This record gives sequence, C-alpha cells and structure tokens, in this order.
Amino acid sequence: MPSLINVNLEGDIAVIGIDNPPVNALSHAVREGLQEAVRGVLKDGLAKAIVIYCEGRSFFAGADIREFGKPPMPPHLPDLIDEIEATTIPVVAAIHGTALGGGLEVAMGAHYRVGAKSAKFGLPEVALGLLPGAGGTQRLPRLIPVEDAAAMITSGKPIGARKALALGLIDEIAEGSDMRAAGVNFARKLIEDGQGVRMTRALACNSMSDEAAATLRAKVAKSARGAIAPLSCLDAIDAAMTLPFDLGLKRERELFYDLMNSDQRGAMIHAFFSDRQVGKVPELATGTAREIAQVGVVGGGTMGAGIAVSALLSGLDVTLAERDDEAVAGAQSRVSGMLGEAVKRGKLAEAARDAILAGKFRVTTNYGDFADVDLVIEAVFESMEVKKDVFTKLDSICKPGAILASNTSYLDLNEIAAMTNRPQDVIGLHFFSPAHVMRLLEVVVGNETSADVVASGFALAKRLKKVAVRAGVCDGFIGNRILSHYGKAVYNMVLAGASPYAVDKALTDFGLAMGPFAVGDLAGLDIGWANRKRVAPMRDPNETYPEFADRICELGRFGRKTGRGFYIYDETSRGGRPDPEVEEIIAKERAEKGIEAREIDSGEMIDRYMAAMVNESARVVGEGIALRPLDVDVTLLNGYGFPRWRGGPMHYADTVGLEKILADIGRFAEEDATFWKPAPLLEKLASEGRTFASLNA
Repeated sequence: MPSLINVNLEGDIAVIGIDNPPVNALSHAVREGLQEAVRGVLKDGLAKAIVIYCEGRSFFAGADIREFGKPPMPPHLPDLIDEIEATTIPVVAAIHGTALGGGLEVAMGAHYRVGAKSAKFGLPEVALGLLPGAGGTQRLPRLIPVEDAAAMITSGKPIGARKALALGLIDEIAEGSDMRAAGVNFARKLIEDGQGVRMTRALACNSMSDEAAATLRAKVAKSARGAIAPLSCLDAIDAAMTLPFDLGLKRERELFYDLMNSDQRGAMIHAFFSDRQVGKVPELATGTAREIAQVGVVGGGTMGAGIAVSALLSGLDVTLAERDDEAVAGAQSRVSGMLGEAVKRGKLAEAARDAILAGKFRVTTNYGDFADVDLVIEAVFESMEVKKDVFTKLDSICKPGAILASNTSYLDLNEIAAMTNRPQDVIGLHFFSPAHVMRLLEVVVGNETSADVVASGFALAKRLKKVAVRAGVCDGFIGNRILSHYGKAVYNMVLAGASPYAVDKALTDFGLAMGPFAVGDLAGLDIGWANRKRVAPMRDPNETYPEFADRICELGRFGRKTGRGFYIYDETSRGGRPDPEVEEIIAKERAEKGIEAREIDSGEMIDRYMAAMVNESARVVGEGIALRPLDVDVTLLNGYGFPRWRGGPMHYADTVGLEKILADIGRFAEEDATFWKPAPLLEKLASEGRTFASLNA
C-alpha cells in the first residue's frame, strides 16, 4: 500500500486514511491506492463498514493540477467512484475542509456523508470550461433538488455544511474536529441500526417542470455571456432527469469530452495557470517582504475608502488621512457603509465590523499620525502636483523603511519617487474600483524600487486576496495604457459610422461584461475627459481625434452619476437607454469633418477592437512594461471585464492566429495609417511562426 494511504481496522470498521498534502488532490497515486485499499478491505471480509477520511487541512480538494494536460492513467476517477459505490458494505465519507470537484464526486459515490461544521462542498469544474465528469451531474440531482444542483454546478460556487445538510447532500454535521472519529461513530450507528448500502445511483432523480427548466436555461445563458460550459452542465443535468443512470453517465462523459476539446476549455485552463504563474517575478528571488501590520491611506474618497476596507478585512490596522473635518466625516461614512455591506452579504459578522471600527480604524487630518505605519498608500486626485506634495510630506514624517505607495492610474512613478529621499521605498499599488471587491492589483516597479519593496507589494496582494501583476513605468502601466489604445479604436469606429449602442451590443455578444460606452458611463466620463486633456499636448497632430465624448462632457453629462452620458438613466431605465441626442452630437461632428458614415458590422467591430487591444498589448510586452504575455492576459481578465472563456487578448490572438491580427491591422491602416501601426513584437512572432504563449516560459 502506498504510504499516502493507510488502512486500519477498528473493530469491524475499516478506516481508510489519505495523506497527500497540501490538499489531498486526487492524483494517480491516490486513486490507485484508494482502489487497492477498498479492494483489500472487501477481500479480507473482516469489516462491516468503511470510513474514508483525509488527514491535513482538507478532504479531497479536487484533481491534481500537476496532471493537467497529461494522458490520464487508470484507475480513472469515474471507474473508482463506481467501484466505491458498488461495495457490499456501507461506505461513509468523513469530510472536513473542502470537498471540491472530484472530491465531492467521491463523497457522493460513498453511501453516507458526514461533514465538519466548517466544511465546504462544491463542483467548480465550470471555472475551467468543463463540467463534473465523474458522475457529479448525475448524482447531485439525485441527492438535492434539481434547482440547487444546477446552481452549484453552473456557478461552481461551494456551499457550507448547514446548507448541505438542509438540502440532503450530507447526512450529519459532526460535533468537534476529529473527522476520523466522527466517521467511525456514524459507521458504528449504521451497523447497530442494521443500515446497509445506499447507492446514490439507485435513488430517483429529482425533477423540475418544463417551464422551470426553460426559465433556468434562459437565466444561465444570460449570465454565461457566451461560455458554453454552464449550458453543457444543464444538458448533463437534463440527462440525469430523463435517462437511466448509466445512460445519463454516458451522456455526461460525451459532454465532458466535447468541452475538453473546445477552445474555451483551453482558454480557461490558460487563465487558471496564468493566475498562478503571474506572481513569479524576478524580484522575489532576491527580495524579502517587509512586515506590514499598520497601513496608512491618504484620501478617503471612493478609492481610498475601498483600499482601507480591503486592508481592514484582511486584519490590518488602518489610519486614513483627509484634508478637513468635513472630508473626515465623509471618509468615515464611506468606510462604515462598505463594511456594513460586507455584513449584509454575510462576509463579515456584525461584532467583527464593530470591533474593526472601534479599534482597527481611525481617520485623521494630521499626517503626523503616519509616523509609525509600515506602508502608506496615496489615493488622492490624479494630479502630479498634488501627488508630489503628498509624497514630500510623507517622506519627512514616515519612519525609515516605511513603504510609500501611490495608487496613480497613469502618472510617472519615477517622477513621484524623485520627490523623496527614499526612491527605493516607493512603489505603485494600482487598485481597481471598487478596491475592496476587484481582484486585480498592478504592482508598479520604478527605476529605483528595491526588490524587498516589490516582494512586499506581492505579499500584501496575497494577504488582500488579490491577483498581483508586476508592471513597469509608462503612461497607464499595463491595463490603462492598453485601454487608452483600444478606446481610441472604439471612438474612431463610431466616428466612421458605427453607433455606440451597436458597438456595446457587439462587444457584450463577444463576451464582455459591459460595452465600452456603458463602462464609461459607470466609471464617470469626466475621468476619461480629464485624462484626454492631460495628454493633449503629447497627441500626434496627424492622429484622428473624435470629439463627441468631449462635447457630451461639456454638457455636464458624466454618465450614471449625472443621469446622462452616452445613455440616459432615470426611473424608467435604471440600467440606461440610448440617448438620441448623443447620435445627433456624433452626426454633427461627422458633418463638420466631412466624414460620410458607413456601415460597420459586428464582425468588423470585434476585429477592430481586438486588433487594437492585441497590438498595444504586444508593445507593452515588447517594451518590458509587462514581463510576459500572460501578465497582460491576467490584467485584462481580472480588471477590465475581458471574458475568461477567451483566455485574455494574448491567448485570443494565438487562438485566431497572429497572421489574422496582422492582416486586420494592415486592412485598417488603409483607412488610418497613423493609428494602425503593427507592433514590432507582433510582426516578429508572426514572421517566425511563433505564438505569444512561446514567451510565457
């Protein structure tokens, strides 16, 4: 028996323990060892029940990611689960930590399930572009209501032990933390009560009406935004409701392999591994993260308050500075409100919120209160002069070794750092709004930023549960620089003849969460307007410059916050409706510039959008602003609403072919040669027949 599998006999109960740290992944060795253990127990014939439990911090937490992409080796998980289910004596799964993916499928193959109070249960395969392929779609709707099974499978979100018990997924919540003992006690009761095996496959599948099924499918299709896996999950659940178990299992496998062979699955696997690889940056090899316990935040607006809340929810002590008493009251209100929302969502207990506000958080007008903090994050107005003033003050007050960070979205970090006597301790920490919700954090490394400070930025991101991406210094860093470029392409195509509403529809159909004009309204059109005015002196005089967005802003229409932007927001259309006056403003500009509007179909809209995004991304990688193409993908996926099932712009370009992207740029250059200039890296890779992925190693 492999050492990671242990079998012990406690009276007439066989206890099979698995110890495969860190998360007891269902590797080939574990599957093989578990199969041998079950067979050995049955062959000996001494046991009247079997308990399966795991050592360490979790029950089986899913597949072994080290085996992704490798040919599967027997025993295959579906066969192993079928064999466990077919045993002639009761099998009890004793679950703590997380039972995810194949781990939950193993548990459902057991005849009974006991869970720890803190246990979580989930089938997250949809996040990898797949469906549960070892019987999960067939067994779960036999154990719990179909609507709940569909919600778990199509969302991938786990549920807690209380809900699992209420739904019927588990049979008992154990008292205490010794799950081995809990499993044995449950098994002993089964024997005493004369309870035998209870195969999940033998249970009648729960059902739903045709009307409910149609409503569910429409809801899932809308939220999937082009992803095929959630709808395939529903197809598999439908098979559970309409076919005998074995035929349903066969249909599940067919659907599973269809997804395995899809581009979407490849994209989502790429996204999964990129999220893990993006944190491997050169500074971590030489730098040591500094201890950060006390954090200062300068500025208590929406961004500063969000940064403060993100730190507070991670257990850090926060001092926030504002300019006057009125601003102090506003900051306190915003932070309190955000923490209150966390309580409403069940992310924070009321008592914990009260303790944070009473002991971990304070607002001041005195920068001197930053004297002992380990890190200060500046989140003031996006003005170089204002930020220089802030950093000059911080440098004179903060203790030696304290890290000074700017949340600037565009400005030159090196110029900011030059205002201090400690440029090695200055770093950019670019949060995305709302900062306590968005996962992305750009860690901007200046010319003199030390490796220790970079390591500290990545350690902080991990503590805040954010995905950190290393960025070099340029206007807009990675994400906003690329955004500015493809934003120009979007405005240019509207000036050429496209409707902004048609563009938004084409791009949401492509998979974006929101179209660019709706996003602009949500963020505030005044932000983009201010940035356009900032860079106006640097604009190429030959560049096409659409002015309609400026005209809209000049009317005081900044989007949702003013009730009008590109869309109208009122009581009858809170989500926004097209504004005929916007079309008039655009038409007037076309007439003034002698532009004859032409038809631009959705396919060309997408080609233009993606060609601009990929081209500027290639420049960002080629210039070393992003370390690798995957860093660009992670940035756009986690901060800019790019559809995860497309893998990011660099992966998308590899999928459609760099030759196509280059050809599109050439085609569009016939109309505007100033804007459409191919990036040298894109040309080089295409000429060599290589991909962006080849640079990710």
